[in-house]
Amino acid sequence: MSTSHAPRALSLAAAVLTGSVALYIALVAFGNITDFGTNQAFVQHVLAMDSTFKDDDLMWRAVTDKGLENAAYVAIIVWETLAALVLIAGTWLWVRRDNVRARRVSTYGLLMLVLLFGAGFIGIGGEWFSMWQSKTWNGLDAATRVLVLTGLALIVVQLSPSEEGV
Repeated sequence: MSTSHAPRALSLAAAVLTGSVALYIALVAFGNITDFGTNQAFVQHVLAMDSTFKDDDLMWRAVTDKGLENAAYVAIIVWETLAALVLIAGTWLWVRRDNVRARRVSTYGLLMLVLLFGAGFIGIGGEWFSMWQSKTWNGLDAATRVLVLTGLALIVVQLSPSEEGV
């Protein structure tokens, strides 16, 4: 591939990766909305820490109030939905070859997912609520997969040309 095609190929890669992550997180949000109870149980068990080692030095962190558990789950769904919409907009801008805005919008959407899956699920869920200790309610592998895909997309978006129409 000649160097004149490299910027266009990077823009295409950014569009495809942004669109792939947008599709994925839109389907996750849709699934959480239409099958509310399945992942609601997951969030409740993680927050309640009821399948961890039950170390007295950690159990004070547990959240067992159903209202707070449900509020956390709804907040996750809202965040996923907003991230999906931002990434769909970013994908549309890549397709339109509006690279400056596509890069900015895609970056915002991808960073929303880094916060959710990196800080939220891996950091807060995995460490604060000791999700890593649970054999049943452990979402760290899934969160890591999403974080890796999101990180890869973010890197490609940042490497993509910032000039319009390239």
